[in-house]
Amino acid sequence: MNAFIQELFSVQNKTAVITGGTGVLGTSMVNALAQAGANVVIIGRRKEAGQALADEIQKAGGKAISIQADVLQLEDLKSAKEKILSAFGTIDILINAAGGNMPGATIGVDKTFFDLDPKAFQQVVDLNLLGTVLPSQIFGEVMASKKVGVIINISSMSAFRPITRVVGYSAAKAAVSNFTGWLAIEMAKKYGSGIRVNAISPGFFITEQNRALLTNPDGTLTARGASVIQNTPFGRFGEPEELIGTLLWLCSDASKFVSGVDVPVDGGFNAFCGV
Repeated sequence: MNAFIQELFSVQNKTAVITGGTGVLGTSMVNALAQAGANVVIIGRRKEAGQALADEIQKAGGKAISIQADVLQLEDLKSAKEKILSAFGTIDILINAAGGNMPGATIGVDKTFFDLDPKAFQQVVDLNLLGTVLPSQIFGEVMASKKVGVIINISSMSAFRPITRVVGYSAAKAAVSNFTGWLAIEMAKKYGSGIRVNAISPGFFITEQNRALLTNPDGTLTARGASVIQNTPFGRFGEPEELIGTLLWLCSDASKFVSGVDVPVDGGFNAFCGV
């Protein structure tokens, strides 16, 4: 490969922090960044899973540490920042992949909007939105101090158009996409063009959280899963590794003049009008 192109997409020796790094999509991102030569920091609540992932990377010759932290707890994040700076000296990349949904913030097939649990709705909004804002504050401060860095938020197709039933998740991810643009402007105006903030919106990928909604125990599609495939021009679910090209582009200087965008990686779902 041409040396210029290699350098353009390089994340070699960059320190990348990935919240939600033990999830299906987060793990794929962690492994890809490690294989690309970045120092990876896995942030999550599952201590054993995070450490096991870090150990795997280290055995393969990569550099990784795992830090148990809750993205909704400022003290956890502040402590994590100090550990990261002690281990690697700086923070270059933040990927806000922590998020998720819960049954109480979803309208079941036999329920209506008026059955929505307000507490569950608030919890989902907090996890996805505040769980993106707080790490951006704590880890982004390191970037602001040196006027260089990359923040990538993980949004969703439900930010582009409301997805039936998942009312809390849709509202939260729409807010994440809006926050992405807001923070991109804020960072550029106050700290210069060296800090970029973008988002990736995955289409439908099978994760532990949505597996039972989209597939039956025998692997066949549920009615909801079939509807998703019908409305995805590629006619299939995404594979976690299919996020990596977009991720590396946004993490590297290959996207040096790109900020405030939300990139769908969705097999054409967002473009499809259903006819």
